[in-house]
Amino acid sequence: MTLRPTQAALAAVLREHAIREGEFTLNSGRTTNWYLDGRQVSFRGDCLRIVGDAIVDALRVAGIAGDDYDVVGGPELGAVPVALAVALVTGKPGFAIRKQAKDHGVGGRIAGVLESGQRVLIVEDTATTGKALFEALPAVTGMGCHIVAVSLLLDRGGQLGPRLGPTGIPYVPVLGAPDLGYEFGS
Repeated sequence: MTLRPTQAALAAVLREHAIREGEFTLNSGRTTNWYLDGRQVSFRGDCLRIVGDAIVDALRVAGIAGDDYDVVGGPELGAVPVALAVALVTGKPGFAIRKQAKDHGVGGRIAGVLESGQRVLIVEDTATTGKALFEALPAVTGMGCHIVAVSLLLDRGGQLGPRLGPTGIPYVPVLGAPDLGYEFGS
């Protein structure tokens, strides 16, 4: 399969900066012999536009335009720079979903710009089973927001799409593990 230019650019910087081989334990509890530390790319100023362009292009190919969502965000910590990269490219506001509600200041699980009734694009750097995403989604839907799509830089496990299927939320990964030379779930 030939990658589109935005996918190829993302794959190149992921290979250069973010893929580690060895023994790692994933959020799901599984062990693996390779790990994608997406923050090694998404926290780099020279890669932010690559990250944002890759997500926006993948959405475009899936038929989701910038006018289809009002705001972009995702679970802390990996999704935060990805959301900001998309915000940079699109001019949309962004937000983060905390793992735990804050009990001081304005409180709650949401940091940034998110208001009731908005159409939301949820992003993430990588997912194997989507555990962090599924834990974060109720914070957004609980505010009366509509999730337009979930997009991520790399689908490691090939499981998130089928898990999201029953929710009706479109799933738009930029790359899958096989695009980087690994098997889904490996």
